[in-house]
Amino acid sequence: MKSNARSDTRSLTRVSRWLAAPAVAAAALMAPQATGLAEAAPEPAATPASSCPDVEVVFARGTFEAPGLGATGQAFVDSLTSQLAGKSVNVYAVNYPASLDFRQAAAGIVDASNEVEAVAASCPNTKIVLGGYSQGAAVAAYTTTDSIPAGFDLPDGITGPMPPAMASHVAAVALFGTPDSWFLGLVDHAAPPIVIGNSYAAKTIQMCAPGDPVCFPGGLDRSAHSSYKDNGMAVQAAGFAANAVTSGSPQTADA
Repeated sequence: MKSNARSDTRSLTRVSRWLAAPAVAAAALMAPQATGLAEAAPEPAATPASSCPDVEVVFARGTFEAPGLGATGQAFVDSLTSQLAGKSVNVYAVNYPASLDFRQAAAGIVDASNEVEAVAASCPNTKIVLGGYSQGAAVAAYTTTDSIPAGFDLPDGITGPMPPAMASHVAAVALFGTPDSWFLGLVDHAAPPIVIGNSYAAKTIQMCAPGDPVCFPGGLDRSAHSSYKDNGMAVQAAGFAANAVTSGSPQTADA
């Protein structure tokens, strides 16, 4: 697994005001049981093609999961790697606290955005799969945004979301248990909505287990929010992403 050493303090400052309202709090409230909006990073030198993976997965774990991919992320990556037999798959775990300090979710948006941009610059033929679970799904979704939500001002001199060209490097986006607008509204009516950017919408699959209180209307089953790792949805989402990687034209499939 790649090191998460990259950090960009300037980029974090850039988005901290945008997430000052606890938009990600909704996902964090349903942490697993049992337990980009970034300033462009300095462009790295091109990596020899032989050193570049065919696919890189950039995944953000859920609240309170230990640093790394988390259980849902690992199940997704394991299935994707199996379905992409013969292709090299690198994995990058988004570096952010995944804690109840919701404003720090901005660090995840920065880190995911910087990783996407770094891979696109150094390994332009590598296909990127972006994903996340629970709070991490919100982080990944915000990373794809087209514009800053109305009413949320960024500091002077900040340009906003990832460059539009990044979308062509992202083959698929896989989200698990993404907080819906009703759940966000329970926490803060002023929270910015989670909206997938137009350039990413057709290549995004959103998995929501029936009864999951975070994403399923009227859901009351907390165990459903922890079920993605073994309820078949990680495999389904991996199939969607694998198809996108191999064919270049993902099938639209929300669940």
